Amino acid sequence: MTTIGTPLSPSALKVMLLGSGELGKEVLIALQRLGVETIAVDRYANAPGQQVAHHARTITMSDPQQLKALIEAEQPDLVVPEIEAIATSVLEELEAAGVVRVIPTARAARLTMDREGIRRLAAETLGVPTSPYKFCDSLQELQAAIDDVVGYPCVVKPVMSSSGKGQSKIDEPDDIRQAWDYAMEGGRVNHHRVIVEGFVDFDYEITLLTVRALNADGQIQTHFCEPIGHTQLAGDYVESWQPYPMPSVALQKAQAMAQAVTDDLGGQGVFGVEFFVKGDQVWFSEVSPRPHDTGLVTLITQWQSEFELHARAILGLPVNTALKSPGASAVIYGGVAAEGVVFEGVDDALRVPQTDLRLFGKPESFATRRMGVALAYDSDVNIARERAKEAAGLIKVKLVN
Repeated sequence: MTTIGTPLSPSALKVMLLGSGELGKEVLIALQRLGVETIAVDRYANAPGQQVAHHARTITMSDPQQLKALIEAEQPDLVVPEIEAIATSVLEELEAAGVVRVIPTARAARLTMDREGIRRLAAETLGVPTSPYKFCDSLQELQAAIDDVVGYPCVVKPVMSSSGKGQSKIDEPDDIRQAWDYAMEGGRVNHHRVIVEGFVDFDYEITLLTVRALNADGQIQTHFCEPIGHTQLAGDYVESWQPYPMPSVALQKAQAMAQAVTDDLGGQGVFGVEFFVKGDQVWFSEVSPRPHDTGLVTLITQWQSEFELHARAILGLPVNTALKSPGASAVIYGGVAAEGVVFEGVDDALRVPQTDLRLFGKPESFATRRMGVALAYDSDVNIARERAKEAAGLIKVKLVN
């Protein structure tokens, strides 16, 4: 039986989020609705999640000494990594010592902190189908990998990055130097290593939100949300919609692969598992042991959003992955580089039928920074997609006069 105390009292159940962007903010809100005391940690002050948490802390989470000192000082019951750039060795050390429980596990955080750990687990340990790939530590190794293994076209990504940063497509040899340099600029840490992936002939990509939660007998049970379709630009999500219609054979394959990967990672919570699909063929792409950016659409499509599912699952509470209505999300970009911007057109956007908005509250805008998301629902998912994009387009990010 799960027991939850009272925030800001000796009985409080304390949860620390490592990474407090827009996804972490929604998790924190879901936790607070369940009576949890929350600690939002990020690398910069006034991050979106820090604006709503009980406590805000700003450190370099990839620094082992800073991270260990903070966890030991705050003494949370649960530590929930929400980004990849974390000193996972500290999480493994503290979890092994029984100091804290890491979500879903410290091992899962380590394996998924970069693309190498999870790709080798999926392809080489579990035998899950993936695109051809090679890891490279130099421009020369990248050239050889393309010539000997993956061929053209291919995609180069830093082993550690987020939201498509540092990712580019290579169509011919003249593109290689630029792709290598871009990957070095886009990596989350100074790690001169990339993955190069050969293209698979796929029709579409999906995110399959996979939830590991306790059942009435206290045993882990795996649940799946309806597949989420999404469009990406330079590896960054632009719009998503749910459900994405899939052949039953392909869906069953994706669910089996997702369960194999998440069973190996273990623990409780939401996993965002990405796949390429063509007909009945399915290839594993990536997994995040946390809510996924394409899953922002669940704020309007599901009875329990991916954030509520994550909060409930990590606390040992029942979950419900049922769809409420088909729907869609569309990203609102900053468009300008400035601090303390203003948003115009919010009223016009919300006049679009059956829409909603989330403005993330990021203290600084960049041209391609995700500053919010428009949401729409309709029994026809195509209508929902058009309305979400229309609403997003009506929001204008402006400099303060």
